[in-house]
Amino acid sequence: MGRVPGIFDKKQHGAHTILAIAALLLLTIAACWTASSAGAAPIPTRFSYAPGEIVPLPAAVPHEEGDMVDRRIVPDLRWIAQRYPIYVTDGYSGDLPDGEHVGCHRCHVKNSDHYNGLAVDIVPLEGSSKCDVAWQGITRLAHWAEPAQNRPRAPFRWVGYDGDSGHGCGNHLHLSWEHATAPMFELAEWVEVFPVRVQGLAQESQAKPRPQPRGGVSVVQSGGIGAGD
Repeated sequence: MGRVPGIFDKKQHGAHTILAIAALLLLTIAACWTASSAGAAPIPTRFSYAPGEIVPLPAAVPHEEGDMVDRRIVPDLRWIAQRYPIYVTDGYSGDLPDGEHVGCHRCHVKNSDHYNGLAVDIVPLEGSSKCDVAWQGITRLAHWAEPAQNRPRAPFRWVGYDGDSGHGCGNHLHLSWEHATAPMFELAEWVEVFPVRVQGLAQESQAKPRPQPRGGVSVVQSGGIGAGD
């Protein structure tokens, strides 16, 4: 018996349409899942001109005892800690007004953002010195903060991980925040941050252009732990 023209053609066309719609739905769901799992940062960022101060990290951000940072990046670190299993091993490195030294001694390169309280070194909350499954969350954070090598997303100034000497899976992740030029051991005039609000900390913003490029060699010189340190 011969095929009836048109009937099977319509059925096949309908089946193809259903498959195309199903594929589109799967792609949409996958895209939404990827975006949510990546923990996309609040957009846009802002420039905080609130007075800087070196303060202890809160318990909400797992860290080594005594770690401190510029208070203007504390809300960002809280935000990150809610989404990634981080443990901060070092923040500000230098002397406090009372003469007490905090942070590691002579373990960062000259002009490191650690000396302004605007950088942190991170390892897994439950991890080891081996690049194993415990580092997956830190690797996701690193790839989110720096989608392409030497091209960190705002508000980060430099991201040190795989491909950067002295950093990477099994070692540590370095995050620096973009900020106004400041000498070592002095607070920056402004810091670029996420638009998150924390009671008692006003995140004032102004649309000023960045005086320094993000990424590249000039930025790498200002952050992280050097290969020989």
